[in-house]
Amino acid sequence: MKKIALILVVLIAALHLYIAWFEIFAWTSRGPKVFDTFPAELFEKTVHMAANQGIYNAFLAVGLVWSLLIKDEKWQFNIAVCFLIFVAAAGFMAAVTVAMKAGLPQLVPASIALALLMLSKLKRQ
Repeated sequence: MKKIALILVVLIAALHLYIAWFEIFAWTSRGPKVFDTFPAELFEKTVHMAANQGIYNAFLAVGLVWSLLIKDEKWQFNIAVCFLIFVAAAGFMAAVTVAMKAGLPQLVPASIALALLMLSKLKRQ
């Protein structure tokens, strides 16, 4: 169970690296295609805001990768849980304030990984 949770952590980190790239470097080129319900002129006006959001997504990815590099099981668990909660919160807010399709790809995997980590910890006790 823990192994599956850690694989999800890797995938979630990769997703957030992609989101960071998208928001920092591809906001005006790919943004209008991905968020097709938003007015096209919005993207050029919000390029700096999107880049700022991209930095936060990069921080989430780095935190998740960091958790995988920690040897101490207790601290690996603590740091992974912390950053997964951050990802789930970001996904929830995106689902509520932007679009469901923007938030669910963050919220659902993070919630599943959190549940699996918690269950694996309970099994060891």
